[in-house]
Amino acid sequence: MSSPNLRGKKILLATESWGPVNGVSRTTKSLVEYLLCNGADLTLVAPVFQGKQSSPSELRLPGCPLPYNPDLTVVYPFHLEHIFNTFTPDLVYLASPASLGFQMLLQIRQLRNPPPVVLNFQTDLSAYAEIMLPGPLDRFGVWLLGTVQGFLFRTESVRRIFYPCRDIRGYLEGVGAPVDRLVRLGRGVDTGLFCPSRRDEEFRKMIAPNGEIVLITVCRIAPEKGFEFLARVAERLVDEKVAFKLVIVGGNRNPTVEEKVQRLFDGVRDRVVFTGFLTGDALSRAYASADLFLHCSVTETFGLVVLEAMASGVPVIARDQGGPSDVIQHGLTGYLVPPRDLERFVRLIREVTGDRTLLAELAGAARRYADDTTWEKINCRAATHMAEVLSQIDQESQVPRQVARPGMVGTFIEQLRLMLAVGFVYFMWLISVVPLIVHGNRFLPRAWQALQGQFQGTRPLRS
Repeated sequence: MSSPNLRGKKILLATESWGPVNGVSRTTKSLVEYLLCNGADLTLVAPVFQGKQSSPSELRLPGCPLPYNPDLTVVYPFHLEHIFNTFTPDLVYLASPASLGFQMLLQIRQLRNPPPVVLNFQTDLSAYAEIMLPGPLDRFGVWLLGTVQGFLFRTESVRRIFYPCRDIRGYLEGVGAPVDRLVRLGRGVDTGLFCPSRRDEEFRKMIAPNGEIVLITVCRIAPEKGFEFLARVAERLVDEKVAFKLVIVGGNRNPTVEEKVQRLFDGVRDRVVFTGFLTGDALSRAYASADLFLHCSVTETFGLVVLEAMASGVPVIARDQGGPSDVIQHGLTGYLVPPRDLERFVRLIREVTGDRTLLAELAGAARRYADDTTWEKINCRAATHMAEVLSQIDQESQVPRQVARPGMVGTFIEQLRLMLAVGFVYFMWLISVVPLIVHGNRFLPRAWQALQGQFQGTRPLRS
């Protein structure tokens, strides 16, 4: 596959997450490496992470780490005034726009000659707002977030909006994002790192010394990742006398969050192994040494870990909501289960792990699917769209305009909408970030109660 020509093009890439171990960081890192290898002149803007110093081509902005997930930093309002005064990019790429991305879009709207924008919608903030905010503030927060996203995404400079799955496309259409700018992109996987050959029998013996089946889940330890459901799955497997070990890979730099998750498994602790964060060879070994991957989160827009498990030759059973619904081929590479159907989830685990022929067939199909979803192909598609946008801008610049584009939004209505969007940034700080700063970890019990309500069916998830 030939690479698009971006050599020498000045690209300003802004990301909400650069450094932590999560799907957004890994996806963005892969794209950055691809663009640099193909000669792009890249400048990166991101929140400060663990006090890391910025390189000459990297600008770190101050912000507030979230107590329930210190790896994520919400950029302080309006620290971007000087960026476009000192740097004129050919194109702006926004990875998973939130606090930083929203503010950048607001500033771009006011430029006389704004650069074209490509954004990648990787995080469904409204799903998080629905879980984290108490009612009725949750419904108001979801509505307000969708209103502002629709307003910002309709900015004339936004030429492409990448989305990862059908659910997210439906959401974007619902908030008013222009349909003709939506492009499904997805994510890729490193099929060299994640592959069946990484299976380690000694590791399996250490985890499951009595030959138990090995189940695995990989994700950040956080309230919204489905651990309430997973703990009930483990309890039911114990009740049904299934010989298994459950490996949970992931962590959280807030020890209170990790403790709450681990306490969910108190009744089955002899069956559960918490490894903490794993990366590189250690992570690939853990994947490939398992028999079955369990995905219990219902907030994933894609679910990169699902693809990594499949590349490792490990079939997946997942709750049928969000990104995994588009990745897993039901009955071929794994199984999708209605989000609240605990009985069916447990029954499929027993059926798949009890039939070695079926397990091998699923594993082979999963690997074949992953072979066609490499980072090289995904990043080439993203870069191709960037090159197409730049080509369109070049063509448009050759067409004379009868009326010059104003430097500031001129109409009263547009000014009012802009003021509302600016106010939204401060409002979200007021209702979400500031309370987290003041109350810290006391916020967490409310989130856990909300999640338990979702599992029990008392508070339906937004589809």
